[in-house]
Amino acid sequence: MVNFFVENLMMWRFGICVVSVSAIVLSSSCACWSAPKAVNALEIAAAAPDFELPGVDGKTYRLSDFAGAKVLVVVFTCNHCPTAQAYEERLNRLHADYQDRGVALVAISPNDPKAVRLDELGYTDLGDSLQDMKVRAKDQGFKFPYLYDGETQQASAAYGALATPHVFIFDASKRLRYAGRIDDSDVGVVKSHDTRDAIDALLSGRPVAVERTRVFGCSTKWSDKRPSAVEALKRSNAERASLSTIDAAAVKELARNDTKNLRLINVWSTWCGPCVAEIPQLVTIHRMYRRRRFEMITISLDGVKDRDRALKFLDEKHVSSTNYLFDSDDYDKLAEALDPKWPGPLPYTVLIAPGGKVIYRKHDAVDPMQLKKAIVGQLGRTYAGR
Repeated sequence: MVNFFVENLMMWRFGICVVSVSAIVLSSSCACWSAPKAVNALEIAAAAPDFELPGVDGKTYRLSDFAGAKVLVVVFTCNHCPTAQAYEERLNRLHADYQDRGVALVAISPNDPKAVRLDELGYTDLGDSLQDMKVRAKDQGFKFPYLYDGETQQASAAYGALATPHVFIFDASKRLRYAGRIDDSDVGVVKSHDTRDAIDALLSGRPVAVERTRVFGCSTKWSDKRPSAVEALKRSNAERASLSTIDAAAVKELARNDTKNLRLINVWSTWCGPCVAEIPQLVTIHRMYRRRRFEMITISLDGVKDRDRALKFLDEKHVSSTNYLFDSDDYDKLAEALDPKWPGPLPYTVLIAPGGKVIYRKHDAVDPMQLKKAIVGQLGRTYAGR
């Protein structure tokens, strides 16, 4: 049994705050455990804690796999965090610049995927599961190990991963010589290259000038945050659906999109099997991005006489977006108003940028991954636009 005594430490960044205020006890004999409410970052000169974690490449990694490294860089990061995403290319460059100089870079995702709320996924197309990590590693071309600690989070607690990203740099004897941020700005001009400076000092045999810096980013999603995710889902499921009629002229105005919002429009009906099947995915997407400049609109072709049936379905599926019922059976007129390239079949989905440009269109069921990539590709994955 290992005791971690916690200092008071606050991190701030764009309203994200982490405060460590108490002591925790971690039992290494437990296969799974309730993650701590607070942890303390590893002390300078402390030995690197051991780990045994699965990687995105299907291998299992241990600390001993990096015994020969002159410098070991352990970066706690994740898929969903805007700050972490801002540093992905910098991690790629860091690995490329130092891999032939005896420096090993290991990335570890500390988050419990079930502790992440949907509204915390507004800057990403992926969650923090191991499967999603595999997709991100492929998309970003990671050449370094990317490991998953979301199952037990024991390694993350042992190192004291307070946020993503959080860097720990060890010398050849695997003693901690630097802990903190990668550099001093995720989306602005970088003035202090803290991680690179620490690596360069160790490679040249010099002491690290600045051993610890404050970290900023997204708080680690410990498993004790699962109830918060469950409660958020309950609140969303309690939202009621509404349904108003709309004509072709108004649909044409929707397609013009004279707003600052990215607009997702889905045409559907209760008598369309693929429409019904994809609605839950669209609800998830709506909940992910609705806090940003994004809106979802559904247009039902059930007809005015079947309005109650359409509304009942929307309510049962918790579709609390803006919902319309097309007031005519002239579907050609609807297609011309919404998107002349629509070939006719349902469901039909378009993603319209401000100003009216269609950046994604799909007849038949959407591919949720492709759609989310299109959304964050337009909205942005980092805080650069804030």
